[in-house]
Amino acid sequence: MTELPVVKAFEETRVKKPDWLRVKLPIGENYRHVRNLVDDHKLHTICESGNCPNMGECWGAGTATFMILGNTCTRSCGFCAVATGRPDAVDWDEPQRVAEAIYLMKVKHAVITSVDRDELKDGGSIIWQNTIRAVKTLNNNTTLETLIPDFKGEKENIQRIIETAPEVVSHNIETVERLTRQVRIQAKYWRSMEVISTLKQGGMRTKSGIMLGLGEKKEEVLQTMRDLYNSGCDVVTIGQYLQPTKKHLSVYRFVHPDEFAEYKDAGYSMGLDYVESGPLVRSSYHSERHVFPGLGKKEWELSRQAT
Repeated sequence: MTELPVVKAFEETRVKKPDWLRVKLPIGENYRHVRNLVDDHKLHTICESGNCPNMGECWGAGTATFMILGNTCTRSCGFCAVATGRPDAVDWDEPQRVAEAIYLMKVKHAVITSVDRDELKDGGSIIWQNTIRAVKTLNNNTTLETLIPDFKGEKENIQRIIETAPEVVSHNIETVERLTRQVRIQAKYWRSMEVISTLKQGGMRTKSGIMLGLGEKKEEVLQTMRDLYNSGCDVVTIGQYLQPTKKHLSVYRFVHPDEFAEYKDAGYSMGLDYVESGPLVRSSYHSERHVFPGLGKKEWELSRQAT
C-alpha cells in the first residue's frame, strides 16, 4: 500500500519553483500611494504580513487587503507567515482608521481580514462589527468582502458579522481534511464547514479558499470542493502554497496550471457559483468580481462554447 504524502518543515531539499510562479516587482505611482496610506494610518495588511505574491499587482491597481486586530496571531499555522505570539491590546480606534484609508484610496471594493484573537472572549468579533460599520458609513458606494477567522465556531460572534451584512463573507478551509490538523493546527475542518453553513443560513454570499502543494491528492481536493458546496459555499479560490520561510511547511509539489484548470471546470460542474483557480490565486485575488452572483459561471460557460 502506497503511503500518502506528508508535508514537512525544515526540509533540506527544496522543490525548484517553476517559471509560471514568477511575479513582477512592486512599482508605480499607485503602489507608492497605497504604501504611503498604509504607513500614514498605521495599518496592517495581509499583503505584507502574508508575503502575498500579488502585492505588486494589487497595490499597483490601488487596492489592498487590510488586516485588523493587530499583526500578531494567537495561532501558529504551519503555512502562515503572520507572526505568532501574544497580541497587543485591542485598538478601538482602528475601525475608523481603516474606514478613512479606504475612503482616501477611493476603491470600489475593499477586503478586510484579521489575525485570530482566541484570547478575547468575543474572538475580536466586536472590532470586526465596528470596522464593517465604519467602512460602510464612510464609503457608501464601496462593496466589502470580509475574510473572517472561525471564532472557535461561536455562533454569537459569527452573528455579529451577519448583522453588518458585508457583500461577501469568506472563511478559508485552507487544505483537505486529512492535512488540516498538520497545516492549521488549532483549526478543525468540519468546524470551518459549519461556519460557512451558518453564514449561508444568515443570508450571506459565502466564500472559501484552498491551498495546493502540501501533499493532498486530487480526489481529496475535489471532495473538499464538494464539502464546501454542500455547506453552502458560493465562491471558491484555489492557489499554490508557497513556503514563507524555512521554518514553515515545505512545498511538496508545484501544481501545474492545467491541473488548476481541471479544478475550475470540476467546481463549476458540481454547482459552485464562482471558481478562481490558478497558481498565483489568493483568497482576495480579483475579489471585486466575486460579489456578483452568476458572473463566474456565465463567463466559464461562454469560454467553453468558444472552444
